[in-house]
Amino acid sequence: MFKVKNFNDVKSFATEAKTKLVYGRNFTLVDTPGLFDSGRSLGAVNPELLRCIIECAPGPHIFLIILKVEKYTEQEEDVITKIRQYFSDDALKYAAVVFTHGDQLPEGMKIEQYAAQSEGLWELVQKCGGRCHVFDNRYWKNKKEEEYRSNTFQLAELLNTIDKIIMANRGGHYSNTVLKNIEREIQEEVKLLKLSSENMSEDEIRQQVKSIVLQKQSQNNFQFWKKVSVGVGLLAVLIFVRLYWKSNAVQVPLHTIESVREAGENALQQAAEHAIPNTFEAICNHLNALFEKIYNPFCPFE
Repeated sequence: MFKVKNFNDVKSFATEAKTKLVYGRNFTLVDTPGLFDSGRSLGAVNPELLRCIIECAPGPHIFLIILKVEKYTEQEEDVITKIRQYFSDDALKYAAVVFTHGDQLPEGMKIEQYAAQSEGLWELVQKCGGRCHVFDNRYWKNKKEEEYRSNTFQLAELLNTIDKIIMANRGGHYSNTVLKNIEREIQEEVKLLKLSSENMSEDEIRQQVKSIVLQKQSQNNFQFWKKVSVGVGLLAVLIFVRLYWKSNAVQVPLHTIESVREAGENALQQAAEHAIPNTFEAICNHLNALFEKIYNPFCPFE
């Protein structure tokens, strides 16, 4: 139901959600972009991360961690390390690892044996309660010679695993403060929309509300980081000026320092807005770059 996403295609880096009847039950699958792929900037990841959280609200019943059957390079090991680091143990109680490209699995080998070859990968599977499955959409669709290498067999196994996860968690879904706040906002918007849209179905209302909440949250995030950038940028310049004065051992009366400080702050504010926008923007960009190195955007469920 989903198109294969090309890493270089910016438009393909998007979250999608689709619902389908499978064996008598409705499943909604939220297909997220590759949040752990290297080369994605914070600006590209954050909007889709927000969309993912809104689509998942009030919380997912199951996390499916999708990986490929392949020889692991340092990059793949890094992805595994990030998943183990960013997903809390509580979230992994709701998770299963699903491998694609099952035709790459050596003959006679089961997916658990394959996963056990990598210490980091095996630790991830164990944190997911030992739950792992394998599919291959190219060769296993209609293959019936070997039951294990059949998507029909693997689908039944996955659905069985999903049932076990739901039972183990007493039918509940995963949630946290972020998801609860988003769901609360969605419910408030639903009440408002119902007052003015009597002819819309529940599903139509919720879909429209998700778009409204996404737009509001995106705007709030933009305003927040805009304020942070301005505040941190001015603070950095003031610190630099004070350190410069200190390093040059300038002896200035206290009242003069305060006057200069106040004048300096006003001048910096005006300069930031009018006189030297390029300089101020460069300072903010530099600070934001430092921020991106330490900030973890891949942790929506912490």
